[in-house]
Amino acid sequence: MLETSARLLRLLSLLETRRDWTGPQLADRLEVTTRTIRNDIERLRSLGYPVEAAPGATGGYRLGAGASLPPLLLDDEEAVAVAIGLRTAAGGTVAGIEETSVRALAKLERLLPSRLRRRVGVLTSTVVTLPRHGPEVDPAILVAIAAACRDHERLRFGYRGHDRTDSLRVTEPHRLVHNAGRWYLLAWDLTREDWRTFRVDRITPKLPAGPRFTPRSMPDEKVSERVSSGLAMATWRYQARVRVDAPASHVKAKLPVATVEPVDDRTCVLTAGSDTPQMLAFYLGLLDADFHIDEAEAPELAAYLRKLAQRYASSVRAPG
Repeated sequence: MLETSARLLRLLSLLETRRDWTGPQLADRLEVTTRTIRNDIERLRSLGYPVEAAPGATGGYRLGAGASLPPLLLDDEEAVAVAIGLRTAAGGTVAGIEETSVRALAKLERLLPSRLRRRVGVLTSTVVTLPRHGPEVDPAILVAIAAACRDHERLRFGYRGHDRTDSLRVTEPHRLVHNAGRWYLLAWDLTREDWRTFRVDRITPKLPAGPRFTPRSMPDEKVSERVSSGLAMATWRYQARVRVDAPASHVKAKLPVATVEPVDDRTCVLTAGSDTPQMLAFYLGLLDADFHIDEAEAPELAAYLRKLAQRYASSVRAPG
């Protein structure tokens, strides 16, 4: 009886980790026969778990949505990650979930073993979260995008660009990325036939999601590179290409998320973007190197740099 109960818990845990499982896959993971899997599925259903089955050779099992949320089975690392995530969400950039995050955290911490509660307490007691000033994101939109990424379903959405123009995008969503207080979606744009990075606060999903697709392969490190490159220009209202009198390694160390192209051993081209000319000027000030911009390409930045130069020059008075 104990063996059967333990196996049912393990089966439930597997069903929670991804959307679809075939009978042979589950049997292989639990080291039992497919007949035992069928019997265990029936036991879970009798306990109230909504396990759905698709017939045929390509069919399988999935944990469906029921009238109430079934218990979630978390290992130690997952439980700690969820607790820390809830604490972070209480002061984060997702609109309207602060209070619900605190309530969920209270329930979880009450159930955590003492060893895990200490781990969470040590980390959160030594971390201070600075107030966020980035745009807030509707959690329903995040959930909808995350579900489309997980289930490999096409996503249509209205998108407002940095130039305030609206467009309709049809995509194969790949990953959600959080960076510097903002949420981004990396997706394959079917119209443009290329990868694109979208700011989630500018997305209005058209639901329900579209048909399933076969996901394109991209390692996590490539996801980071692609999003970092997209953040340098495409998602910002103001952009600039700047020639910097410094090696590319020097500039990359100062601005890790920017796109830097070496020209020679002592010169490079920096591609950067921001919502304001002031923030662009701030980034350039961090370089601690001479730089040159084309005023025709970035007139707002050029005008602000002149204003800034006059302000700094007038702030220094000769002695006496």
